[in-house]
Amino acid sequence: MLTQSNPDPLASYREDLALRKDEGRLRSCKRVEPISALDGESMRVEVDGQSAINFSSNDYLGLTRDERLREAAIEAIRQYGTGSTASRLVCGTNALTQSLEASVAAFKHAEAALVFNSGYQANVSILQAILEAGDWVFCDKLNHASLMDGCLLSGARWSRYRHLDLQHLEERLKTAPTQARKWIVTDSVFSMDGDYPDLAALVEIAERHGALVMVDEAHATGLYGATRNSGLVEQFGLSDRITLQMGTFSKALGGAGAYVAGSRLMVDTLTNKARGFIYSTAQPPAVIGTALKAVEVVQQDPGPKQRLWENVACFERLAKEAGLASRLSLPLQSAIVPVLIGDDRKTLQVSQTLLDAGYFAQGIRPPTVPPGTARLRIALSAAHTQPQLHGLVGALTRILN
Repeated sequence: MLTQSNPDPLASYREDLALRKDEGRLRSCKRVEPISALDGESMRVEVDGQSAINFSSNDYLGLTRDERLREAAIEAIRQYGTGSTASRLVCGTNALTQSLEASVAAFKHAEAALVFNSGYQANVSILQAILEAGDWVFCDKLNHASLMDGCLLSGARWSRYRHLDLQHLEERLKTAPTQARKWIVTDSVFSMDGDYPDLAALVEIAERHGALVMVDEAHATGLYGATRNSGLVEQFGLSDRITLQMGTFSKALGGAGAYVAGSRLMVDTLTNKARGFIYSTAQPPAVIGTALKAVEVVQQDPGPKQRLWENVACFERLAKEAGLASRLSLPLQSAIVPVLIGDDRKTLQVSQTLLDAGYFAQGIRPPTVPPGTARLRIALSAAHTQPQLHGLVGALTRILN
């Protein structure tokens, strides 16, 4: 029996959830199921029982239902079974995983690569492995939470600069001791804003100050670059000047997991020091087989990327014609369209109203975005049809006006 001196140990959790609900920040998972549909309707889903077009998915190239990837997953299961059974340092690495890492290294124009189970795991593990007390690390203020957490857990001196403000970055760099090891860590495409930094200018600043650079290409892999479509690092021509490139297989590449690419020295360091790699059971064969095929597809088949950017251009044109340019921060730099609402509760209302109209776009609230900047996050895909884009813009116009 609880007494006055022994209060309910769960009370604070209840109070926290109640406060989140009052503030319009309580989170829960919607049930989303694919709907078997005609060609051109692959983005139609059922959200908590309601049919809608999915504009929340990071499936930028529409590869999650691609037959080539599905067959690769099935073949991997046939050859290797359903599980990997242990961590790679315990039970070894199969040829399929070695092929994937060699393929990723070539894809990212790097000496070597290492595969991780998720983007979050990769970033936290990488940063804890490469940073230590006495190092200085400089982060864009809107970097992904996994990058922030990795820096916090590393023990390094951590400094944030204003979003995309490279002059502020250089000012911060000047405060670090000359002899200290310095890292700059940034997203390439920012997942909630859809913008990206001038990577060439960032690298020049890094080189002036003797800093190393890590770039998170999670939302750029497969979408940028003239030759390999490997990301913004390739598009800016910086593959040889950036120390580590991290990215995921779970967005444009239509699968799961993550990678990091860099020099053999850095990959060997991570193999020996990245706790998330050392102590995690390796990815199952189906996931590896899917990723290997996806890396091949995005380099050899230009169709999905071309359709995506056609859809981005179409959406932008329709939004301008509808008078939404100021609400959507046009022109677009990526497939991510933030619709700034501001108030947390109103953002949920707008998201629900849009869902009632047949379009699923999640409301994003703090702490994912800064207070006062709650928004809808619309993600465009090669799998969307132009009639779906027309419908979405029409619904947005009615709701926002």
